[in-house]
Amino acid sequence: MKSNKIKLAVAAIALTTIAGLFAGCGNSASANNTASNSTAAVSGSITAAGSTALQPLVQQSAADFKTKNPNATINVQGGGSGTGLTQVSQGSVDIGDSDIFAKAKLNAADVAKVEDHQVCVIGFAVVTSKDVKVTNLTKQQVQDIFTGKITNWKDVGGQDLKINVVHRPSSSGTRATFADTFLPTGVAENDSIGTTQDSSGAVKDAMLSTGGSISYLAMSYLTADVTKDINAVQIDGVAATNANIEDGKYPFWSYEHMYTKGPATGLAKAFINYIMSSDNKAVVQKLGYIPSSDMKVTK
Repeated sequence: MKSNKIKLAVAAIALTTIAGLFAGCGNSASANNTASNSTAAVSGSITAAGSTALQPLVQQSAADFKTKNPNATINVQGGGSGTGLTQVSQGSVDIGDSDIFAKAKLNAADVAKVEDHQVCVIGFAVVTSKDVKVTNLTKQQVQDIFTGKITNWKDVGGQDLKINVVHRPSSSGTRATFADTFLPTGVAENDSIGTTQDSSGAVKDAMLSTGGSISYLAMSYLTADVTKDINAVQIDGVAATNANIEDGKYPFWSYEHMYTKGPATGLAKAFINYIMSSDNKAVVQKLGYIPSSDMKVTK
């Protein structure tokens, strides 16, 4: 009898131990699932503003990011690189998109407040309306047109047609990149000729409606439906292509930056990382941008 009691006690202890192990496994699985769920997606709302040249990529990436993270909202605005840099340094937006380095627009104190995230490279093209017959310009001719020294297309090998210059405002990073590429130090575009448009999209629309036009646009805007009405001009015989930019043959390009005030954290960090990720590389290339890893030259 005593032996049977001992056996029953041992069996009860064993059952209790096994039950405890199952309970422990259940709690562990629950904890792991909770941890996994907490890191699988991010949430919240942020605003990115600035470069209209970068805007198509930011907008598409934001839409794709939200599909993966339904509780996250990325508000995307334009305004130009200068606006984006000023707003992020002031803390009024979470991300400042820019075609240029912060030091080109901000004072030293504000530059120290922001952190640069170079997300890709973008090419730009000097473009003309379809009626213009000129397909190649030298850098000197581009300079002379935008400073007002050349005012008729016949003076650069085209037909007798007045040149209509479409400028970008001084806050534009695209304009700053144009100046760095084509204009000597101390020489500026002549804003008294032609018109000024405040975004890449507005430049495109203005050129579609005005004959004899010349301007410059990010290559991300030169989609098939645009290039049927707008010509991309060669510069010194070199075409505006990503391959020529990657090899250093074509000079009109810049890095695309996403600045944050201090180190990127939370949703802003997750979104910037996503834009630069391998998951997003196909979108970067499809929209006409160049992954930084593809560049064989630097600036």
